[in-house]
Amino acid sequence: MGNTLKEMQDIQGALQCYTRAIQINPAFADAHSNLASIHKDSGNIPEAIASYRMALKLKPNFPDAYCNLSHCLQIVCDWTDYDLRMKKLVAIVAEQLEKNRLPSVHPHHSMLYPLSHDFRKAIAARHAQLCIEKVQVLHKPQYKYPKALSTGRIRIGYVSSDFCNHPTTHLMQSIPGFHNKAQTEVFCYSLSPDDNTTFRAKIAREAEHFIDLSQLPDNGKAADRINADGIHILVNMNGYTKGARNELFALRPAPIQVMWLGYPGTSGAPFMDYLVSDGVTSPMHLAGQYSEKLAYMPFTFFIGDHMQMFPHMMERVIIDNKDGSTPLSDNTSIMNATDLSVIIEQAPEIKKMVTSVVSEEGKLSSDKLEMHVIELPVTTALKAMIQTGQAHTSINGVVLQNGLTTNQTNNKMATGEEVPRNILVTTRQQYNLPEGAIIYCNFNQLYKLDPATLQTWVNILKRVPNSVLWLLRFPAVGEPHVLATIQSLGLPPTRVIFSPVAPKEEHVRRGQLADVCLDSPLCNGHTTGMDILWAGTPMVTLPAETLASRVAASQLVALGCPELVARSRQDYEDIAVKLGVDTNLYVGHLQMVLYMNATDVNNIRSQGCF
Repeated sequence: MGNTLKEMQDIQGALQCYTRAIQINPAFADAHSNLASIHKDSGNIPEAIASYRMALKLKPNFPDAYCNLSHCLQIVCDWTDYDLRMKKLVAIVAEQLEKNRLPSVHPHHSMLYPLSHDFRKAIAARHAQLCIEKVQVLHKPQYKYPKALSTGRIRIGYVSSDFCNHPTTHLMQSIPGFHNKAQTEVFCYSLSPDDNTTFRAKIAREAEHFIDLSQLPDNGKAADRINADGIHILVNMNGYTKGARNELFALRPAPIQVMWLGYPGTSGAPFMDYLVSDGVTSPMHLAGQYSEKLAYMPFTFFIGDHMQMFPHMMERVIIDNKDGSTPLSDNTSIMNATDLSVIIEQAPEIKKMVTSVVSEEGKLSSDKLEMHVIELPVTTALKAMIQTGQAHTSINGVVLQNGLTTNQTNNKMATGEEVPRNILVTTRQQYNLPEGAIIYCNFNQLYKLDPATLQTWVNILKRVPNSVLWLLRFPAVGEPHVLATIQSLGLPPTRVIFSPVAPKEEHVRRGQLADVCLDSPLCNGHTTGMDILWAGTPMVTLPAETLASRVAASQLVALGCPELVARSRQDYEDIAVKLGVDTNLYVGHLQMVLYMNATDVNNIRSQGCF
């Protein structure tokens, strides 16, 4: 009964059923495991860990419980017996695949473990086969497809459950409107209901056709609708993420079906023809890990809508408090706005920081970037605003907003749905970051870390004494495990500073305060990588072989920063140390990223999409 309610999305009802089953029979291991899954899906990771452990205590040979427990421990960075755990997990998957069983490791989690490419592809293939089996009971005849372009245009259908306030839509919300309407006709099929956000409204407005398939739960009828629309290319933007309906693709309503953006891996599915990628993310020598044919974009398959969402970060004014305690820095106290002239014109004293742009070959170009420096007395209302947490202050009649308070004053501005109208103030003091230190950061979810990554980060911090590592409580229960590991590696826990997860606009904007982003090699920052680069902060990455581990390299190469892509762990460490120690090298990289952001995105937008 509990499983049926869970399938129907009645989480509270399922929770009550599993709890009641345990009350009736406390030794019922499956009920403990099912209860754990509810806790896990609800984000209650400590409770999930406890229930999975109880299930394993009652039934030691319980692959589903063991693999799900392993994923929970990965989420909170509990690496106790990590090597032994990984070895056992790989053995479980090997046995299940050999016996043609559905593996206990989910396709979306397989990138986190030391599995072979064949294993990862086989895991995905088993889940694809489930989709095929589900639609076979419908006994639908094979669809017929248009043999010619009846309207002279290619009909492209984007299918996603994430046309809402979701990272995928943050990245691609402008794509439907950027398509060349003389050549393409765009259909967007939403698998989720309207969340009444600007994100949803923009896609619905700019796509020529927007269809809400969440109101059509019957996969057969939904596939009929797609086929009736005469779609030539159907794009799967979910893969095996939450809200996916891969059964639609298993029914083959379109002649060409492709994977793009939303899922960082292969579908393993015979009904998916292509995977849109690029030569850095998916080089030909790694093509064997994909069941799909590879369709390369010319620079990078990854995109971002930051130009439209965060144009106020194209410029910054640097605040110099004139106390002389620390050298002038361009990322300690910052103002951002779409129009900074009002504060520049009224400031009592203005200087300029002029920096030459570094070319792709590492040479100084003729281009220059300027930043305005406003010198303010230390007794200004600005300092009081930061210390007391008030939302606004005024300097020379100009209203300034505390960058920590956007969600209090305008929720749509905080989520990135609207461009901020106020001048926003962002400072290291707001986040308890030392003003004179080198700030290394990583804003990914903590599940993307592993022992080898943290060891490398500790090595970097030891080689750059005046440095700290800035991480997120993502989730908060992972913080004590990270700090304990840091201490066990011989570094004081005070060298690591945690901040809470922030609203989208603040999350992107506060990235300006960091000096260097240390990407996580196991699974890169994908959306977070675009976020930190838009903030003008250089990112160091180390690509492995999975798609999920190579996205940041693709972003950097496309931006013209290939020297930030390491070839080994030692190289990764050395690059990060150089950026932390050599201020001139750091500034050069920062300015290059800013320059490429400002020019390339405009060029891409002006050229339009196919």
